[in-house]
Amino acid sequence: MTRATDQPMAALVKDLKARGMFEDTLFVCSTEFGRMPFAQSSTGRDHNGGTSITWLAGAGIKGGIAHGESDEWSWKATLGRTYCYDLHATILHLLGIDHEKLTFRHNGSNRRLTDVHGEVVREILS
Repeated sequence: MTRATDQPMAALVKDLKARGMFEDTLFVCSTEFGRMPFAQSSTGRDHNGGTSITWLAGAGIKGGIAHGESDEWSWKATLGRTYCYDLHATILHLLGIDHEKLTFRHNGSNRRLTDVHGEVVREILS
């Protein structure tokens, strides 16, 4: 998949920078799941909920860094472990929204988009 997306993503970042829009645009590219470190069959590798990848750029993201890593088999996250709630809290923070205060009404209760979880991943912020 990287072959199909690498050049278009780089071109978009370059274009946003040339137009002076990069610092005001949050670019998010994320996987739903990681992949198992072994072959599922001849058709590829199965879903792995223990790892995933998200690439962020622009709008207050520190450039040129990596946050977190998996074990040597790509089986599960080890260092810098984050969850979808943390990603959502970080995105909302970059949009100027406090994820702990943003609620919506559902079944008679106020609910947060990040449930009762989520911390802003400050290590990736510029």
